[in-house]
Amino acid sequence: MKSMSNVDIYTISDELNNLLSGARVDKSFQPTSDIVVMRFHVAGTGRVDLVMQCGSRIHTSQYPLENPTTPPTFPMLLRKRLKGAHLESIKQHNFDRVIVMKFKKDKYYTLIVELFDKGNIILLDDEDNIILPLKRKQMSSRDISSKREYVFPEERGMNPITISEDELKEIFENSDKDVVRTLAMNGLGSLYAEEIIQRSNETVEIEKTTPASELDDKQISTLYNSIREIFDNLKEGLVKPQIVKNESKEDVVPLDLSKYQDFEKTYYSTFNEACDEFYSKKINSTIKDIKEAAWNKKVNKFEKRLNLQQETLDNFARTIEDSQHKGEVIYSNYPSIENIINVVATARGKDYSFKEIGKTLKKAKDDGMAEAQIYESIDKLGVLTLDIDDTKITIDPKLTIAENAEVYYEKAKKAKRKTKGALIAIENTKKQLEDIKAKKDIAMERVEVPKKRVKKDLKWYEKLRWFLSSNNILVVGGRDASTNESVVKKYLEPNDIYLHADIHGASSTAIKLNGKELNDTILKESGEFAASFSSAWSLGFTTQDVFWVHPDQVSKTPEAGEFLPKGSFVIRGHRNYIRGARVKLAIGIVDYEGKRVMVGPIEALEAHSENYVVLKPGFTKKEAIAKKILHKINEDDLLSLDDIIRVLPSGKCDIDEEYHQRKKYEKN
Repeated sequence: MKSMSNVDIYTISDELNNLLSGARVDKSFQPTSDIVVMRFHVAGTGRVDLVMQCGSRIHTSQYPLENPTTPPTFPMLLRKRLKGAHLESIKQHNFDRVIVMKFKKDKYYTLIVELFDKGNIILLDDEDNIILPLKRKQMSSRDISSKREYVFPEERGMNPITISEDELKEIFENSDKDVVRTLAMNGLGSLYAEEIIQRSNETVEIEKTTPASELDDKQISTLYNSIREIFDNLKEGLVKPQIVKNESKEDVVPLDLSKYQDFEKTYYSTFNEACDEFYSKKINSTIKDIKEAAWNKKVNKFEKRLNLQQETLDNFARTIEDSQHKGEVIYSNYPSIENIINVVATARGKDYSFKEIGKTLKKAKDDGMAEAQIYESIDKLGVLTLDIDDTKITIDPKLTIAENAEVYYEKAKKAKRKTKGALIAIENTKKQLEDIKAKKDIAMERVEVPKKRVKKDLKWYEKLRWFLSSNNILVVGGRDASTNESVVKKYLEPNDIYLHADIHGASSTAIKLNGKELNDTILKESGEFAASFSSAWSLGFTTQDVFWVHPDQVSKTPEAGEFLPKGSFVIRGHRNYIRGARVKLAIGIVDYEGKRVMVGPIEALEAHSENYVVLKPGFTKKEAIAKKILHKINEDDLLSLDDIIRVLPSGKCDIDEEYHQRKKYEKN
């Protein structure tokens, strides 16, 4: 995969600085060993993901990468030090393949992204000492490890943005390479070195193989003008981000290049967007291959085990057949075997050794003696090997013929007993193999095609907490202090009802009656909604008291001498209470002004959704539970993981399995 050039990095860093300066760091994670993603919140834009891949690329991305269940050390440190920090600047260092990001939180931090060679990502403190690198490295001139002062790589090459014609001339005069290599090795890379020469050839002929030191003043001046033509555009931000391709090559560049004039071009509004399209699909394909290889390793483990177990079972079958046959051969050739045993016994009685007996029997066999034709060999313990009708059997002269036969029959019985265990083991392995293949298929489906995150146009109520009651009344609530203000000031009308959980840290909730009568059903459901979207959820409560009042009882005017923080209100007059409102929610897709995800009381989801999941306060983190929910309810691929996470209550959740089991039982 192509690594970003110095020119690419100059362009991308300028765009990133304009986009992310002042942005707040949300969180960081590490999808692969060399990729770190930092999520920002940009005022007026919202979420922006910045992808940094060591030695390769840096750009914003709309293609979410899977967040590991167990985060590695480096992103955990970034979360600890940088979460909530504001990015002050992001710049390229000396037109090199190095990005410098400056953050301010309790103190200043610097994040270095090295995009040369195999690259690195390094967090520095306010004195430029290394807190932690993604990869520890020791080189002759640089020690990239914790508590060491960070040293930038040695400066080399030219800065085409600022270089003068005299400086360019000096580079050529001191070079022992040809002109194209001199330009390429001085920070421009082969693409832009050839582009400069190609543009220059429109004015004066310059062979790229010409020794740089032999260039005349006119040629140098022409090359300098070509450099200015290209890089003045970059300096002024006059870019044309594009992906170019033909039958053999694909590339992403920030400018129209003569070298690519005959290529098919797709233009983008920003270089970040072009890089995202160019790199993200490729890296997702790479990640897919890595994940598939990991799953194949697991599958192969069970396949090898199954093959070994099947081979063992086949061996048992052969042992049974072979041993039974040998036992039958012994009985079928009783007289012949008995004669040889008697010969051995007689010879042993005359103090002959087994070796001498063997020689005698072999000679008798060679001489054609009929009784000796079945003899094969005898070992030092006197055990005979006989060959009867192409079946080799061993006979212990110390045992009777029946006992020798029984040795083989017992071997067959033992193999039969082991066969039962082998069959059970094979069935277990087959089941495990099917399970792991099914898990692989599900996992690979999720990474099969990278899905671009598209910002959705939300209805006004989707920017708040909301649900549609079982009797079709809309209820909305605040997500935070700012939207709590909006619920009361913007959306609470005179004939509505205001609710609030009787606990610090809760959503301001409004029942939008729109001329309908207030009833116990809507109060019960709204009470559960208000209770669940309060701190009662994160505290693990199962019930919570909720009060309700009329809009004219809700005021932003505090008592004399008091101060009301943003999102807080004064309630005057009598409060009506909903005691012990259930802290439990359901989530599913409903058809309300189009299909959309809704979280609300169970009865509301029962009324409006055929497929929903019931949630209770629990112990599972949002992303993990959101993945389970998405797998269960995501019909027609309507939702993304972010859509689920956004609507979940604050705090950890679990799926209420007892509820779903009971429903399943009632249905059957």
